[in-house]
Amino acid sequence: MVFVGLPMAALLWEASSEGTQSFWDSVSSPEAVAALKLTLITSLAVSGLNAVLGTMTAWVLVRDHFRGKSVVNAIIDLPFALPTIVAGLTLLALYGPTSPVGINVAFTQAAIVLAMMFVTLPFVVRTVQPVLQELDPEVEQAAHSLGASYVTTFRRVVFPNILPGILSGVALAFAKAVGEFGSLVIITGNIPFQTEVSSVYIYGRIESGDSAAAAAVAVVLLGISFLTLLSIGAVRHFATRHDRA
Repeated sequence: MVFVGLPMAALLWEASSEGTQSFWDSVSSPEAVAALKLTLITSLAVSGLNAVLGTMTAWVLVRDHFRGKSVVNAIIDLPFALPTIVAGLTLLALYGPTSPVGINVAFTQAAIVLAMMFVTLPFVVRTVQPVLQELDPEVEQAAHSLGASYVTTFRRVVFPNILPGILSGVALAFAKAVGEFGSLVIITGNIPFQTEVSSVYIYGRIESGDSAAAAAVAVVLLGISFLTLLSIGAVRHFATRHDRA
């Protein structure tokens, strides 16, 4: 608690060191607002994609058997071990001006989504995967024997059981995307009002010597992530109410 609480308290103190008005001026400046909007929009988009693609990936890894499955599992975990700045260089090499696949999205908002997806997708996969592994296949077989289609079985039997895992993964992915820096700072170009996200804006404020403004925007990001985790926790509590009854 101390190792988490003290840095947060120091951040709050730094953000308010020049007064409430200075704090408001920092977070409401046009460039800060534009960066926050871009961060939230792209993070939400990535969270939605993660919910679908992460669940599908987890399903394939659990239910299907194919050659190279262990390699795919290792690749899924790679963003956890890879320094994010290396991830940015990797994405720039793949989707930059010298792309070997002929796709150049460098310095665009599409690059933000791709970079965020790269570093956050594993969160959903690794939270849904163990839930699927614990799900009893006999329950699905019973549903099929009673005449339920595959779609109905997934909607009525599988999905309610894996929903808490999906929500947990999405919440972690969103929180990670909101504060992502290393994978974005190279491939996005950090163009104000176009591709500059909040984390890069904060870094720019620090480089300019305006640490109070950087701390103010950081507090906003911290608040967004904290509220997101609380909201997802409440939704999970509601979704699993029958299991506790």
